[in-house]
Amino acid sequence: MEPRWLTEDERAAWVRFIAVAELLPATLDAQLRRDSSLTHFDYFVLAMLSETDGRTLRMTDLAQRTNATLPRLSHVLKRLEERGLIERLACPEDGRATNAHLTESGWEAIVAAAPGHVEAARHYVFDALSGEQVAQLRQICDALLTTLDPEGRLSNLGSSS
Repeated sequence: MEPRWLTEDERAAWVRFIAVAELLPATLDAQLRRDSSLTHFDYFVLAMLSETDGRTLRMTDLAQRTNATLPRLSHVLKRLEERGLIERLACPEDGRATNAHLTESGWEAIVAAAPGHVEAARHYVFDALSGEQVAQLRQICDALLTTLDPEGRLSNLGSSS
């Protein structure tokens, strides 16, 4: 079977898409490290906890929401726990499970980091786009996520409307 080669327009779009996919995470990570001593993944974990009732999630649920393996998440949580930003607790509903809970210090860290992170997202992404392009970007991401995330584990996190 002959490969379905990309057209010239598709190839040009693909190269630019990959460039953004490579550059943006490192740029956001650098801003958070510099301003808040958090990695982008640390921030994501804290943000997921901050948006839940009681600021607590089972580790398996947190791993799913952050697209992390349990070993990776455990390593990150250990580091965050050592900084006093989260605590791990036995799950009251299931003694075999562990919950991650955002501490008051963790809440303060995410609240302090959020303005700089949002400004970086605005500067590196949204300021370069028109309102119409922002809507198109959302539509494009929704289309891509139907195949990349068919269960909606990550694609439903920022949904409003």
